[in-house]
Amino acid sequence: MTQEKSRAARFPAGLRKALIAFALAQFICSFAGSNMNVMISDISRDLHTDVQGVQLAITLFLLVMAALMIPGGKLTDVFGRKWCLILGLLMFGSGALISSVAPSLPVLIIGYSVFEGVGTALLIPPVYILTTLLFQGVSARARAFGAISAMGGVGAVAGPLIGGFIASAVNWRAAFVAQAAIVLVIVMLSRRAVEDPLPADRSRPFDVGGAVLSAAGLILIVLGILATDNDIRLCIVLIAAGALVLTWFFVACRRRERSGREPLLSLRLFRNRASNLGLITQNTQWLMVMGTSFVVSTYLQVVRGYNAIETGGVFTATTAGVLISSLGAEPMAKRRPQRTLIMAGFVVTIAGIVLLLTLGRTSGSGSVWTMVPGLFVIGLGLGGMLTPSVNVVQSSFGEDLQGEISGLSRSVSNLGSSLGAALTGTILVAGVDGSAPGRAYLLAMTAVAGAGVIGLVAAFFLPRTQPSS
Repeated sequence: MTQEKSRAARFPAGLRKALIAFALAQFICSFAGSNMNVMISDISRDLHTDVQGVQLAITLFLLVMAALMIPGGKLTDVFGRKWCLILGLLMFGSGALISSVAPSLPVLIIGYSVFEGVGTALLIPPVYILTTLLFQGVSARARAFGAISAMGGVGAVAGPLIGGFIASAVNWRAAFVAQAAIVLVIVMLSRRAVEDPLPADRSRPFDVGGAVLSAAGLILIVLGILATDNDIRLCIVLIAAGALVLTWFFVACRRRERSGREPLLSLRLFRNRASNLGLITQNTQWLMVMGTSFVVSTYLQVVRGYNAIETGGVFTATTAGVLISSLGAEPMAKRRPQRTLIMAGFVVTIAGIVLLLTLGRTSGSGSVWTMVPGLFVIGLGLGGMLTPSVNVVQSSFGEDLQGEISGLSRSVSNLGSSLGAALTGTILVAGVDGSAPGRAYLLAMTAVAGAGVIGLVAAFFLPRTQPSS
């Protein structure tokens, strides 16, 4: 009986192959966002730039993803989900090859930040939309989204380890060649295993004005955060301008809806309390993932002089934590409400940051192994809440809005990653080369913990029962 249930619970061979392709696609995009962190010193030295220049490339990559994810989701309806998936993979792989031969920072930004960023914005929405369409039923989708989210989390936290190993064994350029090779495997797998159940509708209108406004607003806000350590007045101006542009975007969407035209983003998505709170938890979770990765990686390399493989080795603890809690996510979801799992994840992650700051010395004289327990606990907390947050948001809407909520969800998550790198990186860069680098490290990690408190409060107000739709 147990074997029969196990076989029944397994997906058919075709769906399993598709899920592998989707999970690998999410993995490589998350990996690309975090593996750069352990190569900061090598890249800055080779390209004759500084830490802030590499941070700019990382932040722009994350920002391009966040800014274009919603338009990318809409384009899947026009050109087809599989078509956008393949195109996005090809752009991502091309960007990786350009980055691998970059002679300067501007070329690296073109390949990594622009090509890989645009490619990710094209390929990730189809991953989540096709998962919704191909995997029928709440339970099947929960398992599929759980696998994809887990691979995204593992890619984010394992990126420093894998990238560090490749950079040390060969050089940092080889890490981009490896990305291109993995993308090629995903392309071959996707062409054979992935089928789009809905035809493309090239006659469907696309809200170009809305796409420009949404992207411009997000870009202005994150650029404002980046300007914090240079010019506080410019920071305020950019953030205020970004808020005004986003307000303009929402007003324009409302006007299009009232006139019977299809907007870039349906405002119905923001009338669901559970989804809104779930999006806040997603944003703060990925802010914590990328914020922790950037701050700890920069501190180890710039302050303590660690090379890429040594820095990546320290992050093995976080990877192990994410894997352990991700493997237990599905059984726990059957026993505990999604709200409880998300709240527990934030509490554990914040506790891990406190442990990290308590045991890990903020000066160059302490043993690096004192950082391992805190990083492991952080991984446990993050891995335990990434999947339930996705489930809460996706299950808040029917099938007619799954495409739009998938694009919005990924945009919010990637904006969180961008804000994590920008906010904590700004704090760290402002003091890491100064007389008190330990203080900058402490302040940056305290900011990450503060974001966790915001996420915990949002999770507290989530409904106690999971939506049934």
